Amino acid sequence: MNNLKICLIADNTNKAVLAKKQILKLYRNYPISKCSSIVIIGGDGFMLQSLKKYYKYNKPFYGMNKGNHGFLLNPFSTGSLEKNIQKSNKITLHPLEMTVHVKGRVVKKKIAINEISIFRQSKQASKLEIKVDNKTRIKELTGDGALVATPAGSTAYNLSVRGPILNLDSHHLAITPISPFRPRGWRGAIVSNKSKITIKNLDPKKRPVSAVADNTEIRNAIVIKISVNQKIGFKLLYNKKFGLQERNLAEQFKF
Repeated sequence: MNNLKICLIADNTNKAVLAKKQILKLYRNYPISKCSSIVIIGGDGFMLQSLKKYYKYNKPFYGMNKGNHGFLLNPFSTGSLEKNIQKSNKITLHPLEMTVHVKGRVVKKKIAINEISIFRQSKQASKLEIKVDNKTRIKELTGDGALVATPAGSTAYNLSVRGPILNLDSHHLAITPISPFRPRGWRGAIVSNKSKITIKNLDPKKRPVSAVADNTEIRNAIVIKISVNQKIGFKLLYNKKFGLQERNLAEQFKF
């Protein structure tokens, strides 16, 4: 009889549903309040959603990949699940938090594990001002937008727009432009994870932008205030052979 007390949460894709059935043949599915760990089956997007939805239970998450890339997840396994969880390494991630000001009101705060992205909403390029700790660093960034990435998220969309990969222990954030037209030569910046970053839309009427926290979008954003929320900690479990730290490092040596 297995002693593992898991709460099993799967995406509604065919692959994830089938995988859930396989695991339930071997392990009992406990209520989330009574489990020792939360097992997530799906892809990176579903993992991000689940972390935000269930982190308040203060339980560690063990993800298994039944999506595509699966950067945040472990390989799928059934019989070795109990052993893998018991011998796993734990890492704690603190999310970004954004407060978005739209016309006439302030939108409720949203959190992001990977990145917060500011995108143009129309055919015209956005014009953004970027401040770090109340000091203007970029007076006017013209382009498709900008993003702020955590170390865990620096290998995701941030890397695709040629942002730097940050080591998980770096205590930094990446500010990266998205298709910059002016200043054309600016490739972004690396700042302390204690920084307070403010991104302002300089022309909200003619050039509207959206603020996106991972997969949560707020449209017609005017001012976006971004910082790390140290009070929230996501506890993730990884197999010892190839955890998130090793994956992050491996990405830095790809060419």
